[in-house]
Amino acid sequence: QVQLVESGGGLVQAGGSLRLSCAASVSSAMGWSRQAPGKQREWVGSITSIGSTNYAVSVKGRFTISRDNAKNTVYLQMNSLKPEDTAVYYCYAGLGARNYWGQGTQVTVSS
Repeated sequence: QVQLVESGGGLVQAGGSLRLSCAASVSSAMGWSRQAPGKQREWVGSITSIGSTNYAVSVKGRFTISRDNAKNTVYLQMNSLKPEDTAVYYCYAGLGARNYWGQGTQVTVSS
């Protein structure tokens, strides 16, 4: 059974930084999505098993995804946070034809 556990969310002022972690029970390509209240889930970015990354335009240059393969852990470093980054952030792992999701962690950015 694939398990993903996110941590590191919280409340931060605009312009601040947070780092989210996602510990996985498997080694695979992984990524992050987020869902703000009343909005659809939005893809944030992803990282392959060898460390190649891609980002949504809305976060490129501010967010960085990295991974520690020895720990099966993926990180989302978020800098220059904006109030519109407020959302529940979910990590996912891609295995075969499906994605597995974590439970989510709340990030709130105050203005």
